[in-house]
Amino acid sequence: MAEDQESDLVSVSRRRYFVLLVLAAALIGSALVAMLIGTLGPIGPGEPERIGFGDAVNIIFRQFEDVPSYHVDIFWEVRIPRVILAGLVGAALACAGTAMQAVFRNPMADPYIVGVSSGASLGAVTAGLFGITTVLGVFITPLFAFVTALLTVFAVYALGTVKGRVYVDTLLLSGVAVAAFLGAIVSFLIYFARQEYHRIIFWLLGSLSLQSWDAVIVVLVAVAFGSIIVYLYGRDLNALLLGEETAHNLGADPEFLKTLMLVVAAVMTSAAVAFTGVIGFVGLIVPHMVRLVVGADHRTLVPAATLTGAIFLIWADAIARTALAPTELPVGIITALCGGPFFLYLLRRGRTKGVIS
Repeated sequence: MAEDQESDLVSVSRRRYFVLLVLAAALIGSALVAMLIGTLGPIGPGEPERIGFGDAVNIIFRQFEDVPSYHVDIFWEVRIPRVILAGLVGAALACAGTAMQAVFRNPMADPYIVGVSSGASLGAVTAGLFGITTVLGVFITPLFAFVTALLTVFAVYALGTVKGRVYVDTLLLSGVAVAAFLGAIVSFLIYFARQEYHRIIFWLLGSLSLQSWDAVIVVLVAVAFGSIIVYLYGRDLNALLLGEETAHNLGADPEFLKTLMLVVAAVMTSAAVAFTGVIGFVGLIVPHMVRLVVGADHRTLVPAATLTGAIFLIWADAIARTALAPTELPVGIITALCGGPFFLYLLRRGRTKGVIS
């Protein structure tokens, strides 16, 4: 019996490593292909001129001989940081969504459930409408979005905490109420936006057009910090899924764990939203989809969902910037078009299985 159990553990461990290895390879391949996709080619319309496939590969691997300098700039100042940023934002949202679903013990939870998106939107819209960006620099909008997003999360956390204990139901309702209130303020500001209306709406729908190496570094730090912490507490998250009392009996501290996951998810999501706007469905769909494949063990689910979120958003952004080239679509539209029907399918599938069983 002991030998059979040991054999099963080895099999599960091998399967976990195989899945993660495949996802890591898929992420690298997706990033390289996405770097080749663009208006000037080599994969794309190639108008008014086309970058050769060989030149593009040489530029990516920093072989710049006999390559026009502006082609190098296209890749290293626009495409490559944009692809990397898309992967990091997708990873951040998926990892944060996994943590939120564990805290709320509900697969319907997502990173925006505690008001991050509405808080970030308020900061970004305020900076844009009052001309703060033109006075203090382009990074003021992301900074405003990041700060107001974190302040919103702390406000929701305070409303959902009574005598040092985090009540998940109260936290959820507080998030909904605060998000609705801030959403009304954002709508009021948009009403008076006038000439700034188009730029604000583009941000609210999600866009990676503000890509830069500075943005990549900021989001990279947030993702590295957050994903490592969530992964290290994977065993405790598994226990939390069984209920707070059971988790406590198994050696976990439910109150500390809930607080930590909320803070970590808020930091990752705020950093992502600050530079890209509100990109929906990634943090909701990806953890749910990956859970169907690898199971609910967070020691596998967290890294698998993080890698899958990166892959998903890289391809969503590639479609957004080339589908109607030279016009660029907000990437939030693509994620919603992909995520909405898939989520409805999952709901229908789960309901059908429940009825049958």
